[in-house]
Amino acid sequence: MSPRRLLPAILLTLAPFAAQADDAKTAPPAQTQNPPKPAVSMDDIRAFTAVFNLVKQGYVEPVDDKVLMQNAIHGLLAGLDPHSEYLEPHDMAELNEDTSGSYEGLGLEVITANGNLRVVSPIDESPAERAGIKPGDIITRINETTITSDNANQSVTLLRGKPGSKVTLGVLHEGASAPEDLVLAREKIRVASVRVRELDPGYAYIRIVQFQEDTGNELRTKLAKLTKKQPTLRGAVLDLRANPGGLLTSAVEISDDFLDSGTIVSTRGRMKQSELSFSATPGDVLDGAPLVVLVDNGTASAAEIVAGALKDNHRAMIMGRRTFGKGSVQTVLPLDDTHAVKLTTARYFTPSGTSIQAAGIEPDIELQDLKLSVRDSAPSLISGEKDLPNHLKGEHEKDRVAGTARARENLDDYALSEAMNLLKGLALRHLPNDSVKNTAAATKN
Repeated sequence: MSPRRLLPAILLTLAPFAAQADDAKTAPPAQTQNPPKPAVSMDDIRAFTAVFNLVKQGYVEPVDDKVLMQNAIHGLLAGLDPHSEYLEPHDMAELNEDTSGSYEGLGLEVITANGNLRVVSPIDESPAERAGIKPGDIITRINETTITSDNANQSVTLLRGKPGSKVTLGVLHEGASAPEDLVLAREKIRVASVRVRELDPGYAYIRIVQFQEDTGNELRTKLAKLTKKQPTLRGAVLDLRANPGGLLTSAVEISDDFLDSGTIVSTRGRMKQSELSFSATPGDVLDGAPLVVLVDNGTASAAEIVAGALKDNHRAMIMGRRTFGKGSVQTVLPLDDTHAVKLTTARYFTPSGTSIQAAGIEPDIELQDLKLSVRDSAPSLISGEKDLPNHLKGEHEKDRVAGTARARENLDDYALSEAMNLLKGLALRHLPNDSVKNTAAATKN
């Protein structure tokens, strides 16, 4: 989404002190469980003051005191982990844009790691996706600025700009030996977080791009429109590939939509207020119909919460590749009206009590990153009228036109094709005995 370091889209933006989904995304600092430790030693204070004065006296150009202190604060937080940071006014504005799903940029989610600016995922139908940028790619240069460990955190702001303005990225694709220069035009990105369509009659495809404030309502509304046309769903594919995450409460809400009971996720940290557990309530939008969840190495944070909840509660089969492995919670703690600290305050755990931090979720069925393709030419055998070019269509063939279009639409998506094969097998097991017998009889006839 917006070009930040796995921020707020991959992070769990909502403060863990706020248990309700519609609460504010900031929280006042809380007291720790342990008594405060002694103040910083005088030796450390002297060392900081000495360095500060040396920079003031000897740096090649004059530096304002305020700039030095701001840099010190940024460095203090950046040294903790890739997700903690000092939020200035423009950062706060970007945070709000992420949860609303509208911003100006390239449609990229990035993280700084080992001095690199690494792509977590491009947003669907964004300039970044159209340019061929993939999860795992490394951005080596933005216009004339080479990305280094010293400027990686700050350089992400260069990805933003007015719609229509262009930026040149040096992109090192996974497995490539040299970066490729890509010229992208910035756009006003409006992210619809949920897309729902029919795969085959009775089978739904649910794509969640990111977990925003209204994702739960969007899912239920769009699924309701589909079920008006197809009242009985035999199964669904939930596509969380390249989903960088978003709001914790949104992930909990989506998990609850598919679960009747059971734990969804729990969080644990040093502060008492970060000890939380979320449980499902009765009601399943699919009425228990089989569910297959597609994941990959761009599936992160809030998306991993959903995958973990559905897997551990035996509600869905997880298919694809190991997920990203961001299992931490960030809390936005305000300092004043325009500044805040985003601090990692807890780890989250799947219903089985597993932390996925730096490990990810292992799929039930692992898939390679493959594509399907159509043969260059069809077999030349003619077994009847239907094989003749431009033949008059029969009534039964007209009924198959929509299905053929859907098949072509999904032909190059190997993972989705495999998910559909699995889903149809699960759907047969899910049918009542009489329905299974009738289906078998119809197949024989």
